Amino acid sequence: MQDLAFVFAGFFVGLVVGLTGVGGGSLMTPILIFFFGIKPYMAVGTDLLFAAFTKMGGTIKLARSKHIDWRVVANLSAGSIPAALITLYTLHTLGATSPAVQRVMTTTLGGALLLTAAATLYKALRGKTAPVAVAPGQEAAAARPRHWSLPLLFGALIGTLVTLTSVGAGAIGVTVLMLLYPLLPLPRIVAADIAYAVPLTLVAGMGHASLGSVDWPMLAKLLAGSIPGIWVGSHLMFKTPERVIRSLLSLLLAYAGMKLIAL
Repeated sequence: MQDLAFVFAGFFVGLVVGLTGVGGGSLMTPILIFFFGIKPYMAVGTDLLFAAFTKMGGTIKLARSKHIDWRVVANLSAGSIPAALITLYTLHTLGATSPAVQRVMTTTLGGALLLTAAATLYKALRGKTAPVAVAPGQEAAAARPRHWSLPLLFGALIGTLVTLTSVGAGAIGVTVLMLLYPLLPLPRIVAADIAYAVPLTLVAGMGHASLGSVDWPMLAKLLAGSIPGIWVGSHLMFKTPERVIRSLLSLLLAYAGMKLIAL
């Protein structure tokens, strides 16, 4: 019975991701902790690889359609990958299963969910006015950040956050990109966010796997449900009230975040 529950959880998260584009980590990790009683370190590690595999297909599709600006991806990865490796080394040194580390992970996860809730609302409002195409003659300028150091800095912050909580490469990442690259069209921002999340979650996920923090059978069941869920959600995207769904989702994420902080 629990096997079917994992498949259904994967389908539900995939459905929401397909409908809203909000990162699955902000939903999957709290679901595993609250509904299935999975330890935070195991939930985070498993969800990181869940995110890596689910985003791979989208990245390949976006790369073929030439929507990804690889300079933006490289700038963020230059900050996020080293930060992920440093965080993994810290977890290895302190012990991912120690009570102190578990407390830090749940508190940080709660804070990340509150940030994701705010970012989800921001994207729903700001996304309506964001540019949808690069202005003529602005191609090079659109791919330049406000300052060269900002993608490295924010990439490092997101890399640390993702490795600790599996949350941050979705709505938070999109919001950061919208602020750093104001001339970059929203479709390219979303594409860059999905693309840089793949190596980040893969590195972080494999690092957690080396620490014994990945439940492989559970991961297979979650992926089995998520693939049809994403397909259904993406086909329903234009038939559902996006702003209403995002508002309800942000409230749900805020509630989960406060509950995790209170643990």
